[in-house]
Amino acid sequence: MTKIWENEKLICVEEKDVQYIQFKKLLEYPEIKHCYTLRKNLNFPPIYKNEQLLKQSYKKICDCLDLDYTKIVKPHQTHTTNVEIVNEVKSLENVDGLLTNKNDLILLTTSADCISLLLYDPIKKVIGSIHSGWRGTLAGICKNAINKMIESYNSKPEDIICCICPSIRNCCFEVDEDVKNLFYEKYKNLPEIEDIITKHEIKEGKQKYKIDTVKINICLLKNLGLKEENIVDSDICTVCHSNEFHSYRIDKEDSGRNAALIGTGPDAHF
Repeated sequence: MTKIWENEKLICVEEKDVQYIQFKKLLEYPEIKHCYTLRKNLNFPPIYKNEQLLKQSYKKICDCLDLDYTKIVKPHQTHTTNVEIVNEVKSLENVDGLLTNKNDLILLTTSADCISLLLYDPIKKVIGSIHSGWRGTLAGICKNAINKMIESYNSKPEDIICCICPSIRNCCFEVDEDVKNLFYEKYKNLPEIEDIITKHEIKEGKQKYKIDTVKINICLLKNLGLKEENIVDSDICTVCHSNEFHSYRIDKEDSGRNAALIGTGPDAHF
C-alpha cells in the first residue's frame, strides 16, 4: 500500500494499481472496512452496461480491503428515498440506501457526482451506504436512513457517524429557476437557506443558481441529532477533480461510477 496524500480527515492510498480514499474517523473502528474509490483502473458501471467490468472492479477493491466480493450487496439505484435493511446478499430494485447489522456483508452504492453517505453506529454495530443525488437530497433520503436506524436498530443519533464522500459541490452544481424553486420550497425554513441557494450568472437570458446539496444534508443530519464532530465531509468536488473521480457532468453518458463501500469480514465480531 502506498500513501498518495492525506489531510486531517482523509487518507488516499494506492494498492494493487487502484486508488481509494478512507475517512480517518472510520479507521478508528477496525471491525469495519470502508472506502470511496477513485477512477484509476476502477469503474462500477450499472450492471446492464458492463456486468463483467463491474464484477472485476468488485474483486479489485475487495482484494485491497481483504473482503470477499461475493458478499457485496449493490442495489439498482433509481434516485428514490428507499432505504432497505439487508440481512443477506440479494438483488434490490429501486433502492438507494442500504443498512445492516449483519456480519460478513458489504454494502455498496455508486455515484458519479451524486452524494454518497457512509454511516456507522459503533454502539449498535450498524453500517450503511446511501446514494443521495439531487433528487434524493431534495426528498431527504438521509432522514429516511437515520430514522430507519433509530426505529429498526434502536440507534441513538448522537452515536451515529456520517461520512460524506466526494461529490459535486456548490461550486459546480448550477441549476435553472425550476430546480432552484423546488429546493427553496422544500428547505426555505432552514436558517442556512441563504447560503444553500445563491444566485449565479445570467446565461442566454436565464438566471442561474448554485445549490449546496452537501450543506442541506449536513443541516438535516444535525437537525436529526447527529453531533457535528460525527459528520465528516470530504470537501472534495468530483467535477473539479474529474481527473481523479468519475464525473457525470464532465463525461456525460460515457461516465463511469465511483463506489462507496462499507462492510465487515467474517471475523469482525459484529
